[in-house]
Amino acid sequence: MNWNDALKDYRHYLKIERGLSDNSIANYTMDVSKLIGFLNSRALNDDPVHIKKETIQQFIYEIAKIVNPRSQARIISGLKSFFNYLVFEDYRPDNPLDLVESPKIGRKLPDTLSEKEINQLIEAIDLSTPEGERNRAILETLYGCGLRVSELTTLKLSDLFFEEDFIKVTGKGNKQRFVPISDINKKYINIYRNEIRVHLNIQKGFEDTLFLNRRGKQLTRAMIFTIVKKLAEKIGLQKNISPHTFRHSFATHLLENGADLRAIQQMLGHESITTTEVYMHVDRSHLAEVMNKYHPRK
Repeated sequence: MNWNDALKDYRHYLKIERGLSDNSIANYTMDVSKLIGFLNSRALNDDPVHIKKETIQQFIYEIAKIVNPRSQARIISGLKSFFNYLVFEDYRPDNPLDLVESPKIGRKLPDTLSEKEINQLIEAIDLSTPEGERNRAILETLYGCGLRVSELTTLKLSDLFFEEDFIKVTGKGNKQRFVPISDINKKYINIYRNEIRVHLNIQKGFEDTLFLNRRGKQLTRAMIFTIVKKLAEKIGLQKNISPHTFRHSFATHLLENGADLRAIQQMLGHESITTTEVYMHVDRSHLAEVMNKYHPRK
């Protein structure tokens, strides 16, 4: 088995068996591509079935010189996943990374915006343009529903269940969930779709897509990033933010105001509660209030 065949089979496995998105598949295979590049640069002919742990360790030693510990840990994790697949498919008897340790890193805490900063960003939008009304609806939805940027760009008109106060969101692995939506969020979406979107020349295939660009096609992830970055620059925000920052802020503000962690987990679409628990760092003061309010021996 050569590397090209192994990568092709691995991509197929990630898509069909694991149900991962194209972005996730690209990230997983990128780590393997880095290893292949290392082997080629050293004129090493190790194939994926026979490559030894010593060669992998040499690669990790070299990569550690040019990437930070977090990136190094991610690459090791990606390679472990690839070789676990080869073991699972009986291509090789062992995983050469089983005894390779990842660098110790602290858990990265997500950046958040205060309510004041979110209001400032939204107020900085130029509402005199059609794109302004759209961008306000976008930011309100990112923050109001805690969506990933890919979930926002693929949101459809048929996903809006405003009478029931929910929207249907398609997340990672095409898993669907229902997320509550507030009256203020519904108001700005309705303004956009009833006053702006109806006047667009919508291209074939995008008739049901909610947020569109000027050409009547689905917005790209990069465009959402650009919208957020330009607004941050406009108000002089001294934080490195992205569309994902609104999702982090959504979860953080809910927790600070006393929301149940399990409810936040469901709204965010996290498979594991441990992923949601990263938000517990923000403000632990409410935990004492919960103890004092609900424990029988207060």
